[in-house]
Amino acid sequence: MYKKFKADTTKKASTIILGIALVMCSLQVHAQKSTSHSPYSQYGLGQMREDLLPQTRSMAGIAAGVRYQAGLPILNISNPASYSAFSRTILEAGLYGNITQLGKGSATDNTADFAFSHIGIGIPLAKAGGIAFGLIPFSDVGYNSSELSIYDTLTYKKSISGEGGVNKAFIGYGVSPLKGLSVGANVGFLFGNLSDIAQVEFPLTLGNYNARLEETRLIRGATIDYGVQYFKSLGKKMNITVGYSGTLNNTINSKSTRLVTRIEPSLDDDFQNIALDTSSSTVGANRKINLPLKHNIGFTLSKGYNWMVGADFKYTDWSDFQTREGEIKLGKNYGVAVGGQFKPDPTSVKYWNVVDYRLGFRYNQTQIRLNNNDIADMAVTVGLGLPLSETNFGRTFSRINISAEFGQQGSLNNNLVRERYININLGFTINDTWFIRRNLD
Repeated sequence: MYKKFKADTTKKASTIILGIALVMCSLQVHAQKSTSHSPYSQYGLGQMREDLLPQTRSMAGIAAGVRYQAGLPILNISNPASYSAFSRTILEAGLYGNITQLGKGSATDNTADFAFSHIGIGIPLAKAGGIAFGLIPFSDVGYNSSELSIYDTLTYKKSISGEGGVNKAFIGYGVSPLKGLSVGANVGFLFGNLSDIAQVEFPLTLGNYNARLEETRLIRGATIDYGVQYFKSLGKKMNITVGYSGTLNNTINSKSTRLVTRIEPSLDDDFQNIALDTSSSTVGANRKINLPLKHNIGFTLSKGYNWMVGADFKYTDWSDFQTREGEIKLGKNYGVAVGGQFKPDPTSVKYWNVVDYRLGFRYNQTQIRLNNNDIADMAVTVGLGLPLSETNFGRTFSRINISAEFGQQGSLNNNLVRERYININLGFTINDTWFIRRNLD
């Protein structure tokens, strides 16, 4: 009899290659394109995406007290204390898409987009806890508005737009120092570009040059967030988990550039917005930005593989965020989320009886206040956890997670913009047991 260390190098190499490929795709997509179409993304750092994966988004984003889902540990980036529950290696990757309808007065506009959304890996360390690392979106900027004006006999169009995004690469660790108690922390690195563009065009006079001003913020910096969870069995397969997560007073760098160009108008779409010359180019000094201080507290109550319900209460203080010249001052964000999931019959041989069905509702009073109105964001969320066939002699569990958020931000009151949206997230999860030691005769 002898012992052989099983690495299964072919399978692991394929998995790692797939992961690297998805990382590169994510980097490329987020570096060039924003998936936001919200006019409210022009404030602060844009539309905040939060550290949520499809399986928690579909439950309205509850995360502080989420440790297990359908009986298995999950990669819950929002609370790194959950990493201590890892019993298998977890690989997560996914896509994000949205459909948005903007309304102001009687006018409406519809847009749609999609992109790679996330990749993450969680690795158990037995009694030493668990580690996780990956790449997720942090914020998006994407807005566009224009109006025609007349000066004397000259008609011109003024437009403002924004694009870009900030990504977050992270690594985290969680451990359970005492029975029923776990703590953890993530260290993140933010990077990305956010551009704001103002343009004046003369649509009826091709002989006039158009003017374009583009201000770009280069965002870089490290962040630290942390979490704690207390979990306890209540008997009869009932469990309760109470959690808290928060951030430190994180400070990042913002370096701005300002570029003014003249553009020759063209009736050919292939030659639109091509600069003739640069009127001005300025590189600004590095500026320190205080990120908002976050506090999330929540709980989940679950019964084995059957069901789970929970709630989160969220508070984010943007008061000390350094806004740009001419930008409104931001305030405080208050939010509540309630959600859960259920599985009809975990022991059934019928497929739709072992699917996880998820539902939730969330409400946020955002940090934005316009025209004496606090901008609210609310959504109903739904989702499915679709199990795939077990492989590797029952050691590998895979699942497709789908979530949809049907929400509204803002309203038509006081000349505001009403944003109705459907956010769709698709994720693929693999729970696998790596590096098994076997006894062979």
